[in-house]
Amino acid sequence: MGMRRPSTENQLRRLVEELSEVGLHLDGSAPWHEVAIAELDYALRPAVHERRVPSYGAVVGPTTPSATWSDRTELGMSLRPVDGTPVERARPYADGIVSWLLRRTDGCDDWAVFDRPAGSERDLVVLAEAFGACIVQRHPSGVVRLAGDFGVYRWDGLAWHHEPLVSAWLDAVSACSVAGDRDVLETLLEFAVHDLGARGIGATLVYRPDDALPTSFEDRLPIPPPLNIRKAADLAPLRHVLAQVDGATLFDEGGVLRRIGVRLVPTPEAEAEVDGYRGTRHTAGRRYSYDDPSATVIVVSEDGPVTVLRKGSLLGASAMIDEEGDEPDD
Repeated sequence: MGMRRPSTENQLRRLVEELSEVGLHLDGSAPWHEVAIAELDYALRPAVHERRVPSYGAVVGPTTPSATWSDRTELGMSLRPVDGTPVERARPYADGIVSWLLRRTDGCDDWAVFDRPAGSERDLVVLAEAFGACIVQRHPSGVVRLAGDFGVYRWDGLAWHHEPLVSAWLDAVSACSVAGDRDVLETLLEFAVHDLGARGIGATLVYRPDDALPTSFEDRLPIPPPLNIRKAADLAPLRHVLAQVDGATLFDEGGVLRRIGVRLVPTPEAEAEVDGYRGTRHTAGRRYSYDDPSATVIVVSEDGPVTVLRKGSLLGASAMIDEEGDEPDD
């Protein structure tokens, strides 16, 4: 196993200061802060063996009962005590995808092994909520993530990026009398932010709870399989196909995929009444939302931010967007 030189106090202090500058304060005011900083430091600078940089994952300070974890994550899992193995020797067994190191503030650590991979950004959000913990991961791609009740902080090798929890801005969206099932909408938003936006996959997702209204789109691809946004097993194929098609994707009231690759066609009234917004993808989505007033349109930019549109208006976004001065992104 590769070994690394322990970090100095100055290095750890600089990491704390760096996180504080982007809005995350792990200043030692909670017992798990010190453990989280140690795990994040390792994820950023792991032990290298034969020029291979390993992935890694840790669950820091779990607070919920372990008996509830499988149900809340829909994962089968087995827990195995570390039994006195030093942390630096326990870490190489945790890949941050299937196997994880559970770091507790009392030092009684465990390994958790899942029955399937759970390493996407959306998975980390689910794990953080289910475990009542802070999740630290170095993904095989090299991206380092920290997830918790503060959202997701993502290090791409150059800078930290913060994605607030969808629930933090969903209330503002829902307050605008959005039609349909709130749980479906929240799941669609989480998928858009953490599965698509985090991977740089641009897309237009249309939640269409009332399919009795006249349509303003053209089918360009065959009817897709009825994947359900609320079924964890359906998310991987949905994410994979969206990375390969253009056009909009339509979901019904229950979150079931009904159309893919469609061309949104605005009515003359929508073109006259609704101004263009950012690039072609956002403009098409905004004008479609005017024509289909019960629909909620979620537009994912290739550079990450997610925008929610309804009735021709902007309801919310996962990042600040300057409507007047933004350059087109698509």
